Amino acid sequence: MAGKGIDCDVAIVGAGHNGLACAAYLAKAGLGVKVFERRHLVGGAAVTEAFHPGFRNSVCSYTVSLLDPKVIRELELHRHGLRIVAPKVPGLMPLPDGDRLVTYAEPHERQAEIARHSPHDAEALDDYEATIARLADALRALVHETPPNAGGGLADLLRALRVGNRFRKRGLPELRDLADILVMSEADFLDRWFENEAVKAHFAFSGIVGTLASPYHPGTAYVLLHHDWGEVNGKRGAWGHAIGGMGAISEALAAAAREAGAAIETDAPVKEVVVEKGKAAGVALEDGRLIRARAVAANVNPKLLFGRLVDEGLLEPEFRKRIKNYRTVSGSFRMNVALCELPRFTCLSDDERKACMTGSIYITPSMAYMDEAWRDARFRGWSRKPAVEIMVPSLLDDTLAPPGAHVASLFCQHFNPELPDGRSWDEVRDEAAETIIDTVTAHAPNFRGAIVGRQILSPLDLEREFGLIGGDIFHGALDLNQIFSLRPTLGYADYRMPIKGLYLCGSGAHPGGGVTAVPGHNAAREIVADFKRWFG
Repeated sequence: MAGKGIDCDVAIVGAGHNGLACAAYLAKAGLGVKVFERRHLVGGAAVTEAFHPGFRNSVCSYTVSLLDPKVIRELELHRHGLRIVAPKVPGLMPLPDGDRLVTYAEPHERQAEIARHSPHDAEALDDYEATIARLADALRALVHETPPNAGGGLADLLRALRVGNRFRKRGLPELRDLADILVMSEADFLDRWFENEAVKAHFAFSGIVGTLASPYHPGTAYVLLHHDWGEVNGKRGAWGHAIGGMGAISEALAAAAREAGAAIETDAPVKEVVVEKGKAAGVALEDGRLIRARAVAANVNPKLLFGRLVDEGLLEPEFRKRIKNYRTVSGSFRMNVALCELPRFTCLSDDERKACMTGSIYITPSMAYMDEAWRDARFRGWSRKPAVEIMVPSLLDDTLAPPGAHVASLFCQHFNPELPDGRSWDEVRDEAAETIIDTVTAHAPNFRGAIVGRQILSPLDLEREFGLIGGDIFHGALDLNQIFSLRPTLGYADYRMPIKGLYLCGSGAHPGGGVTAVPGHNAAREIVADFKRWFG
């Protein structure tokens, strides 16, 4: 559709997975699309890279669940090479007394294991899982919706009525549970079912993921739920591994976009969103090129978009203030390690090791442990006993490491992006990494000695390398005032930003963070609707 003097219909800033999904849908709708990526490869934080000779791994995001089945189906990602496998045992939690909690995939095995720790909790398990499934269904029903804008026109009113009607059909008990999980702490929410600390801690880790918060903080129950609305290979609430790492998702999306006609450039950082006569008119690249477009879609953190790429003078003071106060803090620290042998967790026998280590291994033995980790980060900068999730994807995927060797992903909480006393993460990143290694080695004594290479990503590294402001993996905390119609701020939840022709298509828009591709899908739908209205 691009016309005289126009290089493309839509210029997309950032080839993260949402930008790629947006590009694919726009190109399939017949629009001319160009995507510009700062790094040397597509994918943003969903990438697979070599980090030690012979070893490669998912660098930032590291597991699959929230990737939208609708996007997988419509963009034919399996045809473009995507293959997702599920672990034999989804979870393992080593305990301080040498025992363990194994969360088996089969319900009867899972219940029997929990009964070993608490018969009461085993009896409560079915009701808890059914409650979470119902609430996840309620959330799942909203992910493809464009949130209604407060003070909007007829379209927003109709959206609000449609959303309201969805909830009207749900029973009062479910609405009560939904209201509770939106505002409660996960500790209080889980206390309604469980009494054993290890059982509660197993479920609670997902509520502090990417969130600099204690499990006792209000709002963490919603973060827990946010991680439960996905599915893998048709199984709801499950997690899996993309063969080839998370970069396989991005490569499949890029292939779908290119097949539909989109052009994607890497090593092409955008310097500025060009605005002429109050409308987005293209992008200026750092190499001096000007790409003229009818619209611009930004797959970047809202603070990065409006703090660095858009002239602040073009924005109303109230909007500038809101974006300045937009909360982007994660508490996450990422490590990838190359291992010459499999970690030997003392809570497992030799026969159990390979089967029980194909999923997530949580060093988060109690709610108090996670609370102390947050307190340390709040006042010291990082935890002396961090909450660590370990995955060994090479047990499922032999493309990642040499024969007999392994790679491990370590996703760690809590590490404050703002250190006390003016210190920089560049000064202390190795010290923090040693703390993490010590924490894992306490449960797997051969772990430290098995490390032959490592990649360390502090909160500052995540910001500098991947544009994750404050190390925030979600492009904005999933606080109650930053979800649905309030994301990124009230009045601009429909993917349209204050400047005409400028759209937000990344995780800073509804439904938020995670490798979902939904913000890109939804934003593309709104852009296509606007093009039809503007150009017929």
